[in-house]
Amino acid sequence: MVFEKTLTDIVKGIRASKRDTALYISSCIAEIKKEINSTDPHTKSNALQKLTFLQMMGYNMSWASFATIEVMSSPRFAFKRVGYLAASQAFTQDTDVILLATNTIKKEIRGAGGTGTIGMYEAGLAINCLSNIVTEDLARELLSE
Repeated sequence: MVFEKTLTDIVKGIRASKRDTALYISSCIAEIKKEINSTDPHTKSNALQKLTFLQMMGYNMSWASFATIEVMSSPRFAFKRVGYLAASQAFTQDTDVILLATNTIKKEIRGAGGTGTIGMYEAGLAINCLSNIVTEDLARELLSE
């Protein structure tokens, strides 16, 4: 995806399309649906970032739950941050893939005890997200951590 829109482009486009904002946003969501299925982690993370912004405007992003888990488990901190933010905002008690986040969250919390400072920040992301998405089953799984 060479010509993908950035979040800045979407914000500018929303401001510029005063009459047909809904039409512009629906075309952006159609593009995001294509981008989020990409195998490139940067493209997927960028698409999730745009989708998270649109979710703050009231649009549904429940269809991207699995992609959110994939971005959360990325090795790059910048991508993880986008994934954890999206999960914090979009996941509810009824989201089916919350239990798939269990191993990712466990790994981040265990990594906080390492020698590098990155583990501490990743654990912070995981704990912050956990405070927003915790369910009874997820709490039971992570109790020992």
